[in-house]
Amino acid sequence: MAQKIKLSTIAETLGISTATVSLALRDSPLVAGATRDKIKEQARALGYIYNRRAASLRTSRSGIIGVVVHDIMNPFYGEILKAIESELDRSRHTFILSNHYDSVEKQRTFIETLLQLGGDGVIMSPAIGTPPEDMQLAEDNGMPAILVARSLDGLDLPTYRGDDSYGISLATNHLIGLGHRSIAMIGGTDQTSTGRDRYQGYVNALRKAGIDVDSGLRIPGPRSMQGGFEAAVHFLSLPQRPTAAVCWNDLVAIGLMNGIARAGLVPGKDISVTGYDDLEEASISMPALTTVWNGQAEVGRLAARALLDRLAGSHEPDGLHLIKPEMRIRQSTSPHRPRL
Repeated sequence: MAQKIKLSTIAETLGISTATVSLALRDSPLVAGATRDKIKEQARALGYIYNRRAASLRTSRSGIIGVVVHDIMNPFYGEILKAIESELDRSRHTFILSNHYDSVEKQRTFIETLLQLGGDGVIMSPAIGTPPEDMQLAEDNGMPAILVARSLDGLDLPTYRGDDSYGISLATNHLIGLGHRSIAMIGGTDQTSTGRDRYQGYVNALRKAGIDVDSGLRIPGPRSMQGGFEAAVHFLSLPQRPTAAVCWNDLVAIGLMNGIARAGLVPGKDISVTGYDDLEEASISMPALTTVWNGQAEVGRLAARALLDRLAGSHEPDGLHLIKPEMRIRQSTSPHRPRL
């Protein structure tokens, strides 16, 4: 077997102390930049691999952060993860990713595995039905937890997400301002804080405008593009077909517009549609989607920063931290035109 490269080997080849090599490989400011670069170059040349396990025994930190979300295939979570990764990179932390697909058991297994690996902390969008005890398990074992996108009742953890009730009210008010009075709400579930808050924002906007809330105009469930496409059949078959739809997210909205177009109607002209999240796909859809920016990148950045601050011994107060959404008006909405 090849001999394992040690810090002392690097030190000997450069004629410096092992302590200096150790500091340089950890990017310590105590070592000059040029010297750090020289040491790192020599380490790579010799094939040295940083021993994270040994380092964690010395520092009580593994440098590993767990991140668990519903489904990385949803671009909404992809944008949050990109911001988390960028923030963690600056502090030389590595994250391990898991999708829970709303399985509490899968999520629990991930947290337990992360604890076994000595993870420093966890950032998560909790699965539907997550018991507070599961999150308390991490906290009680010295692994701080930060929540994103969804709140969790019964536990006052730092939580970062958009103001969903306010955001959906922006979309609903936009349609009301265009003269629409029959507005459907498509997608989401009352099982999550996100779903409850977005529906409440829709209801509040209608009531404030003096419009009766018709439960028959709510089509819950869809959260994907396929789901929105399939919901178009239900939407178009309603007895008094709505003239507009507020969708739970951009994916549902784009799917719904495709379904409307498949039926021979023109989304944005015959039926106005709004999305939510302002994903990259929103601005390039046909028609370009009117939607609500929900601050995904800011959510990810703030959550990662909050966790790193907690690991450093200082942090913002626990509880809910909301990002204020903003309206993005494009081509998928237009003034109401009475049917002839």
